[in-house]
Amino acid sequence: MEWYQKQKRDLPWRDKHNPYYTWISEIMLQQTRVEAVKPYFQRFVSALPGIEQLAECPEEQLLKLWEGLGYYNRVRNMQKAAKEVVKVYQGELPADYEKLKQLSGIGNYTAGAIASIGYGIAVPAVDGNVLRVWSRLNESSEDIMKQSVRKHVEADFQKIIPKENPGDFNQALMELGAVVCVPNGAAKCDLCPLTKFCGAFKQQTQMNYPVKKTKKERRIEERTILVIQDGERVAISRRPNKGLLAGLFELPNIEGHLDSDEVLKYMQRYDLEPIRVQSLEASKHIFSHIEWRMIGYRIRVSSLEKMREQNIIFASQENIEEKYPIPAAFAAYTRYMNIRLGQEKYQVQKEAWENSER
Repeated sequence: MEWYQKQKRDLPWRDKHNPYYTWISEIMLQQTRVEAVKPYFQRFVSALPGIEQLAECPEEQLLKLWEGLGYYNRVRNMQKAAKEVVKVYQGELPADYEKLKQLSGIGNYTAGAIASIGYGIAVPAVDGNVLRVWSRLNESSEDIMKQSVRKHVEADFQKIIPKENPGDFNQALMELGAVVCVPNGAAKCDLCPLTKFCGAFKQQTQMNYPVKKTKKERRIEERTILVIQDGERVAISRRPNKGLLAGLFELPNIEGHLDSDEVLKYMQRYDLEPIRVQSLEASKHIFSHIEWRMIGYRIRVSSLEKMREQNIIFASQENIEEKYPIPAAFAAYTRYMNIRLGQEKYQVQKEAWENSER
């Protein structure tokens, strides 16, 4: 904890003593890097500064705020939990570890973070960073993906977590794993305050830990992406309300890799008159269990008005950037419409703001 006070990073949600900020940041940080989360967090809490605003936010606006972070069920579960908090707890997250775990999308780790950081309750918050630190300290060959191992680690830390400043204790462990006892590379043991306690450091076996079971191979899906435009407008459609990328908007796409003749034939289904068909580069996007391998075509048509497809929307660049959430899977092709998604869009906005400030 002494090391943490000296070395901790300045993060926009840190040291605010705000359970809502802790909750939002921890959900955003699941499977997303800290540097990527910073602008999302600031924008999100500016638009939705409290639980009541989150509960009442229209879904399209909510998904647009999340655009580019991926795993969209995370934000849907947050809104579901927010509605319950408004209904049951008068708009305040409960200061109770067990009650927090009953809310949608909040498991042991997130509940532990909110309870300890937001409310000073002495419960552990064990994430992947903490599991890695624990594994190396103990030279443990137990599979950290097993729920039984996580419970064992939580019990270990519950024995030693201080009643005063338990949030700092948990954040110190998380910080240690994030910046010193790092994954996917050599641990920075020369900067670590725990080397004299660390079994892996003593044996120089740091890279052997943690142990994780082998993941199942991802399913490969081939898709052909269509950028269909008439001047300023482009065709987009909404995905089904269930399944992968549920409820988000996408460019029209077809299973399999089509050649240009097959694409022209496919366009007849839409009753459109192509003026030009341009082949675009290949791209891929990795989801948790699926990998899309994509090719694309940019298709200029005389008019979109004849397009016979109930689910299709014709929208301008400005309208799409402002209103319609499109997942990052399509980023390689939206740039042909001069549309920036998620982090890329906000980086441009940030640079423009910084230049104006100068």
